[in-house]
Amino acid sequence: MILLVTNRRDITIDYVVAELKRRQAPFFRLNTEELSTARCTMAAFPRNAWSLSFEGRILQGVDVRAAYFRRPAPPVGNLTISDDGEKEYAGAEWGAFLKSLYARLEGLWLNSPMDIFTAEDKPRQLMLASEIGFNVPQALVTNDIASVREVAQAGPAIGKPLRQALISGDRERVIFTTRLGILRDSDEESIALAPLIAQAEIKKKYDVRVTVVGRQVFATAIKSQEYEETTVDWRQGSRSDLKHECITLPSEVEGQCLALMTRLNLRYGAIDLICDQQDKIWFLEINPNGQWAWIENLTGYPIAAAIVDELEVIASCSS
Repeated sequence: MILLVTNRRDITIDYVVAELKRRQAPFFRLNTEELSTARCTMAAFPRNAWSLSFEGRILQGVDVRAAYFRRPAPPVGNLTISDDGEKEYAGAEWGAFLKSLYARLEGLWLNSPMDIFTAEDKPRQLMLASEIGFNVPQALVTNDIASVREVAQAGPAIGKPLRQALISGDRERVIFTTRLGILRDSDEESIALAPLIAQAEIKKKYDVRVTVVGRQVFATAIKSQEYEETTVDWRQGSRSDLKHECITLPSEVEGQCLALMTRLNLRYGAIDLICDQQDKIWFLEINPNGQWAWIENLTGYPIAAAIVDELEVIASCSS
């Protein structure tokens, strides 16, 4: 059985479910926010001695041969609990159980949660990419206006979040990559609030999203320069008419993408590159658990099939 760890609103996992059904491959979709509705058991040993029962649907550790960590949500506490302290306690206990469950699945993941966590370190990504041989724009991680000015004074520059691009709360909003203008002394206090990445801006011909699954590389050119609002960050404006084209990477760049995956111990990764006006390819970042369904929709790349292929390889090795 292949285990899919996600949440009930995850549309991307539906593509994997459809492919598994097409192959008539057994799977279990675990929507983690529903965990508190289960009856759980976990023995101290052996590793696969655990089970979850959801009103007749039973998941047993002994049956799991491969697992995909997609978009799990925090377990929602039992709705019958009214006391806030008790609700917080129960939620923490379910979170601890889920963490133990993830550890029991080590060696079966497409990407393990721990590898995803360590691979999300953007400064480490830039360091490794440079060591591998990618072209990497000058960048500084800083909350010091003098350091930001150092990058900006060398030429056009952009700023982007170090980790968290979403500001939640009453006015939920996304922080997109932004072109840095003239920095005034009055900006110092705002910049000092939190570290950011200040990076030299590369004049683009187009953006490149490289989806890597195992040793399969799916490269897509995103024609971001055709619209003003997508020039700096192609995600801004949410244009449904943004052109996506299948491309073939230079063999050297494709090799660098695969080398980065190896260094980060990943079987899946979404790598963001830039092609500049002189057709030179630059590395920006990698998302070890990035979205891919829209790429499959717009290009026809068989990404869901590639993911299931990789999961079946893991399953065959664990049998």
